[in-house]
Amino acid sequence: MTGPTDERTAPATALETLHRVFGYDSFRGDQAEIIQQVIVGGDALVLMPTGGGKSLCYQIPALVRAGTGVVISPLIALMQDQVDALSAVGVRAAFLNSTQDGAERMRVEAAYIAGELDLLYLAPERLRMSSTADLLDRGSIALFAIDEAHCVSQWGHDFRPDYLQLSMLHERWPEVPRIALTATATEVTHKEITRRLDLGGARHFVSSFDRPNIQYRIESKNQPMQQLLTLIRSEHAGDAGIVYCLSRASVEKTAEFLVDQGITALPYHAGLDASVRQRNQSRFLREDGVVMVATIAFGMGIDKPDVRFVAHLDLPKSVEGYYQETGRAGRDGLPSTAWLAYGLQDVVQQRRMIDQSEGDRAHRMRLSQHLDAMLALCETLQCRRVQLLAYFGETSTACGNCDTCLNPPEGWDGTVPAQKLLSTVVRLQRERNQRFGAQHLIDILLGKRNPRIEAQGHDAISTFGIGGELGEQEWRGVVRQLLAQGLLGVHSDGYGTLILTDASAGVLDGSRRVELRREPERAARRAKKSTVAASLPGEAVPLFEKLREWRAGVAREQAVPAYIIFGDATLRGIALSKPDSLTELAGVSGVGEKKLELYGEQLLEVVAAGY
Repeated sequence: MTGPTDERTAPATALETLHRVFGYDSFRGDQAEIIQQVIVGGDALVLMPTGGGKSLCYQIPALVRAGTGVVISPLIALMQDQVDALSAVGVRAAFLNSTQDGAERMRVEAAYIAGELDLLYLAPERLRMSSTADLLDRGSIALFAIDEAHCVSQWGHDFRPDYLQLSMLHERWPEVPRIALTATATEVTHKEITRRLDLGGARHFVSSFDRPNIQYRIESKNQPMQQLLTLIRSEHAGDAGIVYCLSRASVEKTAEFLVDQGITALPYHAGLDASVRQRNQSRFLREDGVVMVATIAFGMGIDKPDVRFVAHLDLPKSVEGYYQETGRAGRDGLPSTAWLAYGLQDVVQQRRMIDQSEGDRAHRMRLSQHLDAMLALCETLQCRRVQLLAYFGETSTACGNCDTCLNPPEGWDGTVPAQKLLSTVVRLQRERNQRFGAQHLIDILLGKRNPRIEAQGHDAISTFGIGGELGEQEWRGVVRQLLAQGLLGVHSDGYGTLILTDASAGVLDGSRRVELRREPERAARRAKKSTVAASLPGEAVPLFEKLREWRAGVAREQAVPAYIIFGDATLRGIALSKPDSLTELAGVSGVGEKKLELYGEQLLEVVAAGY
């Protein structure tokens, strides 16, 4: 087992490795401190947002320290792409998982034992096998990296039982430094990761969770498919994106709708055959401009840096999950959009799912707390980013780049409409022992004489027709917000019928004021080129597009994702600087030694022909 590298020489070695291998001139944020902590043999727990550069925090120490860095990752389907990306910059990397045949596993094992690997990726379940631990003992381990560390937490949103055994790393190899990394964790999750992985003695690095390049927008649902189509056509035509839906059926329906509208869209959910899922994921990673429509089964560990938008057509179950999912946009730091369409039925459905969920009362209470925080984010009158960061214990000021900053919503006194609605529920629930859903209540308030209302005799109750000051869509907003504030409840009968809560009494007797959010008018958006191209000066756009065409061709030839050749941020740098020599090209961020050797002359030819 190797000892720590000399602390006095490590920082320069780390920076030199960063430049030579990855083509970057400097570390960002806490990267330098984290890397140094691991290089000298210390443990680290790293909470850093998606796109913040977590991978470098273990890749650089693995290259600087003697031995092989062993990465524990749950992402079997993505290990090949991770290895391809490292191989493209000259790093000796491999993986061991269940997708390999015996001969391939033997080849990788032999390379590890011979000291011919810089990084070895393992799925956590392989550590249950004594043969894996014995194999690791036969080689030299530089460090253990535990990726997606929130999977160890019952409080997190991707709990993996296999992660519970990872404390054995410290027990069996006490001299090997460990670095655990996650893109999101509340204080509760943070503490549980620390306890379960025995990282109490580690240095903890908590970076800002702010991703200023992402514009957060939440709209009330009104023909959500058309709203999604407008978003894509007006702002993200030709861009890669992810659309999240709650059910498999809605995934299929949404993907079909987008394809019918001429958009390259693919479905992804657990009900699809594994080969179809793998093929669709591969296309999304390897082709430009593909939109993946998926359940939350898709996305963890997706290392595609040029996802320009993440859209949610259904309400996420928690802020933590929402943050993780939206963080898959704009990993390259370029402008991106996180868009959510949210409506009354989302709230009813989520409340009903919690009531019907398995588990004890404490479990349902925890789910309710997660949902309440998500609803508060949706209904806030304040800056979205301030509210989002506050959930993770971070204070901030208004960002100026979310929908509530750019087009501030208006608050209004909704006490009287709330009383009218709750009074209608009282008339039905207490006087007639009846329960109905939102639409029926709204029809009563608007005085609609349809067959159902007349058959029930509901045109005779005292609140019939007293709600004419608001339109139907506005009343749906009132119902939604009362549900979000806990002033109205959903019965557990499975039909989405509405009931009073303990808090309703204060509204009905006038002791509680109800402030509601009036939806702002949505500004019309003009169609434009991809977000990245739009952010370039006009004269640089043609060269940028030619560079993307060249990259797509090379990626097809090598059967690897386009971003493995170069990310959009690097192509953008080339389009702006127009280098005319290898020396100038080497100065562009993201052009390391290996890629300069492989692609330098080709890039210079594209630049020369492109302007």
